[in-house]
Amino acid sequence: MTEAVQSAAQAPQSAAQDAQSAANGSAAVAPMLRCAGLRKRFGERLAVDGVSFEIGPGECYGLLGPNGAGKTTTISMICGLVPRDGGEVTVDGFEGGTLEAKAAVGYVPQDLALYPDLTAVENLTFFGQLYGLGGKELGARIADTLELVGLAERGGDRIGTYSGGMKRRANMAAGLLHRPKLLVLDEPTVGVDPQSRNAIFDNLESLRDRGKALLYTTHYMEEAERLCDRVIIMDHGQVVVSDTLAGLYRRLPAVETIELEVDGSVDVAALAREPGIERPQQDGPRLRVGVAELGRAAPALLTWLAAHGHAVHRISSGRAGLEDVFLSLTGRQLRD
Repeated sequence: MTEAVQSAAQAPQSAAQDAQSAANGSAAVAPMLRCAGLRKRFGERLAVDGVSFEIGPGECYGLLGPNGAGKTTTISMICGLVPRDGGEVTVDGFEGGTLEAKAAVGYVPQDLALYPDLTAVENLTFFGQLYGLGGKELGARIADTLELVGLAERGGDRIGTYSGGMKRRANMAAGLLHRPKLLVLDEPTVGVDPQSRNAIFDNLESLRDRGKALLYTTHYMEEAERLCDRVIIMDHGQVVVSDTLAGLYRRLPAVETIELEVDGSVDVAALAREPGIERPQQDGPRLRVGVAELGRAAPALLTWLAAHGHAVHRISSGRAGLEDVFLSLTGRQLRD
């Protein structure tokens, strides 16, 4: 641990902090993960540029961004898999990259990290021994972990016989076996069926309720909306914004969306100048418009389209989502 981090960790609270803690009846909770000014360069490309955030026990943070935003490099530095060029990482008070910090992290990679010719129990026995576990303790942990991920009855079957969703849950079990305090998940539901995805969600919500800190990367916005207490959006190696879901939605000029199927090519530039209309976009017959007040905007929009010769065949509305937030902040789609 660097002297600066060690001094900060050992420094007493200020008088104001002590007074506030006394007023609240409890001391402040230290973050389980702290990242400060993380930087990483690959040749001429600056992949991560000054990323900073903290996650406390029992919190789930979503890490979102388009391909190439720096998400995987960031979590690789957190897990100690890639050396950082600058900045600091502490996990459970230990400097990132040390054995103590690595022992506090459970990493669930996007690619399956299991041996298909071994059973789930054999895989977990191998990984448990890497962590120095053995005997009855290891056996009990394997049983508990397989029960948690819903694979207790299939522990004796080879991983190669599992469905895609079961493999994902077994992959999660390998990351949980040593009982980490921070669980880092890199798109853990890619390619799984809806039933397995819901099972994974249930597992993660249970872990969060037990006080685990979770860092979750995904391209599926509905996952972040269900699981995450806070969302970090990255682009070009930097944190664009870090906020609660409610806070992110408040940043939008339009909180509702209207989707229509229309005839002809709409002059979206002219439509954007209409009061209450935000960021109209047309893709073929599909027209998507952001609005601040649905009740007022919908009649006015339909009137404008009719006046400009565009017949409407279908109309639907919905709340703005994280994709809209990201597009508003960066002008890019999350999968760009």
